[in-house]
Amino acid sequence: MSSFLLPLPSGAIRYQVPDPPTSFRASARPARSRTAFAAAHVVADPAAAQGPDRPATVDWDATLAFRHHLWSLGLGVADAMDTAQRGMGLDWRATRELIARSGAEARSVGGLLACGAGTDQLTAPAPTLGEITAAYEEQTAAVEDAGATVVLMASRALAATATGPDDYAEVYGRLLAQTRRPTILHWLGTAFDPALEGYWGSADLDRATAHVLDIIRDHPSKVGGIKVSLLDADREIALRRALPDGVRLYTGDDFHYPELILGDSQGFSHALLGVFDPLAAHASAALAALDRGDTDTYRAILEPTLPLARHLFGAPTRHYKTGVVFLAHLAGHQDHFVMVGGEHDSRGVEHLAELFRLAAEAGALPDPALAALRMRAFLASKGYDA
Repeated sequence: MSSFLLPLPSGAIRYQVPDPPTSFRASARPARSRTAFAAAHVVADPAAAQGPDRPATVDWDATLAFRHHLWSLGLGVADAMDTAQRGMGLDWRATRELIARSGAEARSVGGLLACGAGTDQLTAPAPTLGEITAAYEEQTAAVEDAGATVVLMASRALAATATGPDDYAEVYGRLLAQTRRPTILHWLGTAFDPALEGYWGSADLDRATAHVLDIIRDHPSKVGGIKVSLLDADREIALRRALPDGVRLYTGDDFHYPELILGDSQGFSHALLGVFDPLAAHASAALAALDRGDTDTYRAILEPTLPLARHLFGAPTRHYKTGVVFLAHLAGHQDHFVMVGGEHDSRGVEHLAELFRLAAEAGALPDPALAALRMRAFLASKGYDA
């Protein structure tokens, strides 16, 4: 059990199970210097049929237990977002229940919660702007009723229907006029979802940036922040510096998060990150160090996680959820590797084997022996002789 063959992209190696990682000084208190949300995955019911075009069946106990795990580390939870497989297996019926259940659990512990509101309940092939707005309104109401901060998610329907920036301004203007408290806008790049090409009214990212800044400036009291997932650190920094006072930049850049959260003399990014799902303990400890002004420890904790993150979010990036759930299984947060929508089949064995190796190196497997046992069982299920 101390070693086994691991089929990596570079060739099989005999892998030696490491000792447990050094524990971090994680904190149960939310960070003072940054606001950090971990975008959380959902746990599928392994006894239900899970596959494309099938209704999502969720293991609610395990799903909500994981959210309590994140809150126990002082992190906020970003729920019903991309990491929860919005548009990739989690339908609106299950999403609405997730939002309501997470809202109740957040209230029970005083946990910070933001939830995505989108338009994925639409079924018409070519919805009108009015229908898109109404879909957003329905989901926004569900999030606000749950007591969560609204994240206005980027909409595939709006990207397909809008003819230019004025259409985005119209839809977002109507939505922001109605929200009860400041919302977070959401800019998801095409690496995460190719259907969002040209969001904000232009495929030219400089023009798109100008358009979204116009929307924010037109509604200064209604936009609390914008979550940016473009995987372009320089562009994020430029947008951050251009935001009006009081509007936060929440980084969604899973390739450059240590430097973006640390910031520079002109500011820093807050965080709303899928990578903080498997790296919750690292995030908690690093942010606690940052609160103490200990940037060396902050860097020492987060920078070694970048090889894991960049592999996890490697192309095709939209399938990163598969790796997130696989790591949750290896780490002991769920006892199976099954996903809603059948998404567990979206990454190959060699990709997941490399993910296991990098997670072990990053100290992201709290019980390496358990992780190795589960890795060997997974490999055996795929016909590999470990």
